[in-house]
This record gives sequence, C-alpha cells and structure tokens, in this order.
Amino acid sequence: MINNCPGTANLSNFTVAYYDDAIKSSSKKLTPLTCYYHIDSRPASFSGTALTGVQAYTGTNIPELTGSVVFSDFVRRTDSTAPARGVLAYSRLSPYSKINDYHIIDLNNDFGSQAAFFTCLGANREQTRLFLGVYGSMRVTDLHLGSVFEIVP
Repeated sequence: MINNCPGTANLSNFTVAYYDDAIKSSSKKLTPLTCYYHIDSRPASFSGTALTGVQAYTGTNIPELTGSVVFSDFVRRTDSTAPARGVLAYSRLSPYSKINDYHIIDLNNDFGSQAAFFTCLGANREQTRLFLGVYGSMRVTDLHLGSVFEIVP
C-alpha cells in the first residue's frame, strides 16, 4: 500500500494482496529443518553469525551423523576473550514435519591460540565424507591461513 507521503501526491493509492496465492501455496511450503539465531538463549545452543555450509551425510563411518544434515557457522558468538571459533552442528529430519533441534559437534581440535573461522562445508559426491574449510582470519587479504579438514570419527 502506498500511503499519503510528502512528495508522492502524483501516485495512486493501491493495495496489492496475494491472499488466494498464499492460501494455495501454503500447503506446499516446507517447514525449516532447524532454526538457530544470532542471539540464542536456548540450552545447548549457540549464537551464530553466518551460515557457511550445509551438507547431507549418508555415510556410515560416523554413525551418529548418518542420515543427518550437517551445517557450519562462520564464528560462534561468545562473551569470552578466547580466539574466535566457528561451529559445526547437525540436525535430523523430524518424522512429524516439525522444526527439529540441532546438536553441536565437538571437533576435538582447539586450533591452538589462533582463530578458526569456519568458511565452508563440503562433501564427496556420495555424501559419505565431510570436509570443513577453516581460515585463521576474517580478512581474505591475510594470506596462507586456510586449511581443509576431513570430519572423521
């Protein structure tokens, strides 16, 4: 709707509604698999900054992840003065089409005293192996600070 605003006297007042289209398509919409937020106070959750990767995992080498969707976030928000760290998590499909919660994956790697920003997440063609791209700086002009890790049990 365009309301009467200064400087818009020559515009017509229109109301555009897509009610019928919204009703027809609402049953076709998929609910989100999981949700997390930039500020998240739920227990066992994290406050993220930017989703940097999403991969299905169909392998069997990491049984607790088989059939899950794994995702990475650039950096986990904390009040700590510790070096910045990305976060890796997973969620499973809910049989009831409800939003599922997620679980954080402990990588057993502290990355030493430098930062570890999770820049990307990938898989092989069969989605049986997962790879995590990690960079030691937020600035792409800081050269030679990247590594690729395979997620293994």
